[in-house]
Amino acid sequence: MPKEMFVAREEPKDMVNSPEHYQAGDLSCIDVMLKLFGKTMVLAFCLLNSFKYIFRCFKKGKTKEDLAKSRWYMDKYLELLEDEE
Repeated sequence: MPKEMFVAREEPKDMVNSPEHYQAGDLSCIDVMLKLFGKTMVLAFCLLNSFKYIFRCFKKGKTKEDLAKSRWYMDKYLELLEDEE
């Protein structure tokens, strides 16, 4: 049998929902931001980051990924708003 059949394949990285560079162990950057800066600041951050990804989505060659990231930040914004209701 070919060796390739027994080599573990690495799962593709999810650069939208869980990029490794936004994690420190069990802590996500956005959760640390909530603790350090509070919900009001993180709400503003989410709106601005969503705008940023839309603004530059055609410039980096990763249009679909950037639009998905924009949606992620808008979803996070809505999630944080729901926590208040």
